[in-house]
Amino acid sequence: MRRNGPLLSRFRSGWNPEPDGTPRVPAGLVAAFGGTVLLGLGGTALAGVPVVFSITAAVICLIVLACVYLATKPAPADSVERVLYRHSRHYHGRYLILEDFDYAARELLGRAQRAIDHILRSRVNVIGMLDSVRNAVMLPAEEWEIARLLTKLSELRARHRHLARGGRSPEVAAAMAPMERALAASEAAVVARVKALERYAAHVTQADRVLVSQGQIEVLRAHLPDYEQLVAETGAARFLAPEIGHLSEDADHLRRALRDSLHSAHEAFRHLDGPGSS
Repeated sequence: MRRNGPLLSRFRSGWNPEPDGTPRVPAGLVAAFGGTVLLGLGGTALAGVPVVFSITAAVICLIVLACVYLATKPAPADSVERVLYRHSRHYHGRYLILEDFDYAARELLGRAQRAIDHILRSRVNVIGMLDSVRNAVMLPAEEWEIARLLTKLSELRARHRHLARGGRSPEVAAAMAPMERALAASEAAVVARVKALERYAAHVTQADRVLVSQGQIEVLRAHLPDYEQLVAETGAARFLAPEIGHLSEDADHLRRALRDSLHSAHEAFRHLDGPGSS
């Protein structure tokens, strides 16, 4: 369903890929073509036309009939359209489509989805350095909650614009002002949730970057003895020993940076739980 949004929109607009129970080819059409074939054969026989022409006419009629059959044949029972249509009816009210959101809501939802996708696909999450199980459960739930709130906002904003379309007297403007403040406050609350996701994604990005750097440093350290041996053999130790020694310090620094980045990511994740979480 997530991959076939345009089809869900078509279902919402009234399109139904399911068969209606009528024959694949109307019976009248079959009878008409059958009669045409018989008349053609009989007429050509009476007129003394060779039988080969009668057979050719019959074949042409059958080809046309086959084309009509294929054109009116419903989709297979397991086609994507029909399976998706059944799912859309079964899960009615438990999914949303693009038309449920206004432009501002679509932009916010896109930001939330990009942040969640980045977190779930990150290396530190895949290898289990984050709480990947909670991420897999809570982040989609947070996406749904944000989407649900954004659809309500979109609906109320559209209704509000419709009410204000004919112009507003001072009395009407005063009556609508609290509603406008409620819309603005609600939107700010949803924006705060999206920004919390983006902060979490930013910490995860930093942890990913440090993890990659740490891996590269460890590879370099594995080759360090070869360089130390070369330096010793060439008598260049007094020139390069301090610089080579910094490699171990860099590795230690990256380990601390990775630990700090993961700690920050965990803190950002706990912030998503809301107040009262442990």
